[in-house]
Amino acid sequence: MYRWGMVIDLDRCTACQACVVACRQENNIPIMGEAYAKLGRAKFWMNLIHETKGTYPHVETRFTPMPCMHCDRPPCTKVCPVDATHINAEGIVEQVYPRCIGVRMCISNCPYTVRYFNWYPPSWPEEYKKGLNPDVYLRQKGITEKCNFCIQRIRRGKMKAKMEKRKVKDGEIVPACAETCPSEAITFGDLNNPESRVSKLSRSPRAFRLIEELGTQPKVYYLNEGEWHEG
Repeated sequence: MYRWGMVIDLDRCTACQACVVACRQENNIPIMGEAYAKLGRAKFWMNLIHETKGTYPHVETRFTPMPCMHCDRPPCTKVCPVDATHINAEGIVEQVYPRCIGVRMCISNCPYTVRYFNWYPPSWPEEYKKGLNPDVYLRQKGITEKCNFCIQRIRRGKMKAKMEKRKVKDGEIVPACAETCPSEAITFGDLNNPESRVSKLSRSPRAFRLIEELGTQPKVYYLNEGEWHEG
């Protein structure tokens, strides 16, 4: 059984936001625009959080790409009254969009604030419509959405491996964010495979997970040097 996870090297991240753009394009995320952003209605499945340490002129800035953490013990799944969000056998926290009734309890219960609510019907400029991904469901108004590790790519990779009567090879499935990262800061793969690159990186002395003390057990690991993440 696969157990999909991700490792993000913060020392390699240049904050170019290529992962944000790639995620938007791959998953048909509408552009909300400046007016909606001012109302707090901006939407990103991959967000880039920045923080600073020190005072001028000795200021250090770090950037943290934030997808869904796909926790092993996800607090969001405990509160959904219609089971629209659940964790599947391979560790991906899925969102069943047709089942969602928009109560937003999962958003309130997510400590990582990586879930977004569709306040308005999705719309795209005419020239963008030809670029929509036919493999990804278009979410309607009134539901919650989030990162799913590009599950359409995972299914495609597993289907190819099944047809060839083999297991998925390490590095064969690459989410849009990892594929686009110019500094190769994002690694994706099977955490259950001890020989996979993502599994080895997750066991690195540099590895940590966000807010581990909550016991959510995220499957997104970060790599860092020093003690920045503890500050």
